[in-house]
Amino acid sequence: MGTDALASLIMVIVQLEFAGMNILSKLAIDSGMNPFVHVAYRQMFASVVALPFAYFAERGKRLPMTRPIFIQIFFSSIVGMTVNQITYFVGLKNSTPTIACALSNLLPALTFILAVLFKQESARLKTMVGQAKVIGTFVSVGGAMLLSLYHGPIVPIGESGIHLSIATKMKNSDDSSQGNLIGSCLIIFSAFTWAVWFVHQAKMFDKYPAPYSSSALMLSMATIQSCLIGLVMEPSLHGWSLYPSIRAFSSIYAGIVCSAIALFMISWCIERKGPLFVSVFNPLLLIIVATLSWGLLQEKLYLGSVLGSMLIVGGLYVVLWGKRMETRSKVGVMDTQLKEVEQKGREDLEMP
Repeated sequence: MGTDALASLIMVIVQLEFAGMNILSKLAIDSGMNPFVHVAYRQMFASVVALPFAYFAERGKRLPMTRPIFIQIFFSSIVGMTVNQITYFVGLKNSTPTIACALSNLLPALTFILAVLFKQESARLKTMVGQAKVIGTFVSVGGAMLLSLYHGPIVPIGESGIHLSIATKMKNSDDSSQGNLIGSCLIIFSAFTWAVWFVHQAKMFDKYPAPYSSSALMLSMATIQSCLIGLVMEPSLHGWSLYPSIRAFSSIYAGIVCSAIALFMISWCIERKGPLFVSVFNPLLLIIVATLSWGLLQEKLYLGSVLGSMLIVGGLYVVLWGKRMETRSKVGVMDTQLKEVEQKGREDLEMP
């Protein structure tokens, strides 16, 4: 199997893994599990898998740990692991898996805004590429606002014949405009913290090029942080129970499959195909989760959710198109410069 086909297959599998996490996590939280406890268990199970893998995968390749690098990893663990997941899962509790996945597609637009503010990227408003990225960002943000503030009529797609007994106990947060607004705001903030993490990682990787080791250390730090916060928010030991079994299964699945295995799969694809290739598959998650939520959780689809999701995904692809054209332009300039250098070298050699 070629690299392109293998990378595509891996990214489809990753989206399926994350789709399962959203459904299982929603069921666990609606069974009464505190989202803060769920995050703590997820980080814990992820660390158990990530630490030994990173140790053997990068043994002998890691640079010595310095205090500045340790502080940067600690900051990344707070923003990209602890705060990001707490706000996401509390937001998921107050919304639906479909809304959560749709708003997560704001990540490229938010990352672009932060990259411009921190001068890691130029807006280039006078070029078509720069205008495409700005327009795509505004379209995505507009879609997020529409999805968060407007319900509209229910889309008549019928009802699923599949019935889960646990789904009947779900809290009807999707029927509450206040709950949806709170959940949407938290998920948007979660996407913002993930964008901050991306921008920070770009700087940190240049100084400490050991992605598996830094990720494992971040997960370990996030485990301690999440457990401390979880104990404050849920001091009762009964609240940490993994019964009913959906809580245990959801926590183990989210930690091992999504925080550990999926992270390494994504890193493999980024290393070989680049971050743009990985981002293209994000909207697939929305389609899978929307289908599963309708089929398994009896989730209702509202017109506002559908229109908002379409705008977010449309804006996402406009931003990605602009980024792709920019990358091609930079590669073309580098090739031209390289040819000029080679030509000059030949001329110098031919001179008597």
